[in-house]
Amino acid sequence: MSRSPERLTVLALTLALVAGHPGTAWADPADPADPVEATAGVEDVVARVEDVIAEVESLDGAESESKRGEQITVALTSDVLFALDKAVLTTGAKLRLRRIAERVRAESAGGEVRIEGHTDDQGSDAYNDALSLRRARAVGQVLRAALAGTGTTLLAKGFGESRPKVPNIVDGAPVEANRARNRRVEIVFDAAR
Repeated sequence: MSRSPERLTVLALTLALVAGHPGTAWADPADPADPVEATAGVEDVVARVEDVIAEVESLDGAESESKRGEQITVALTSDVLFALDKAVLTTGAKLRLRRIAERVRAESAGGEVRIEGHTDDQGSDAYNDALSLRRARAVGQVLRAALAGTGTTLLAKGFGESRPKVPNIVDGAPVEANRARNRRVEIVFDAAR
């Protein structure tokens, strides 16, 4: 690759843009006696910017949080909330959900809170859709009681296996750790501004 001053300048500007630093653009002034530098033009650098979504996960991997704009998503693995193939919350799950409800009460802009159930790829689509909905509704019951009087509307929906967080199968082999991450319930709300 040629390392001409123009290419180095474009590279420096590109790195500054990608890194998100306004930085100072610099370049050596063109030497009017050098016909190459005297005729070198400036090209627009266009870089596509995509949403950056950071996800923070608890040390035990049972809970994670991501934020996109003002929307916050708290995900709890179903293995922490429910026994396998069940939609009855454990005692520990109820305590964890009350803590999340306190957070929603403190940080939410109010209005709608979505509760979205998800499963892994085991079982039929119909079974997984029904199980994920039952689990979302079970979480909704605890949150409804904990958020009473806040004017919050809770909407429960089951997505079954249609929205995996990570691939259930990698290189043709099932990955149990990925399946466990896909079995989850997400609580989605808008943060107060």
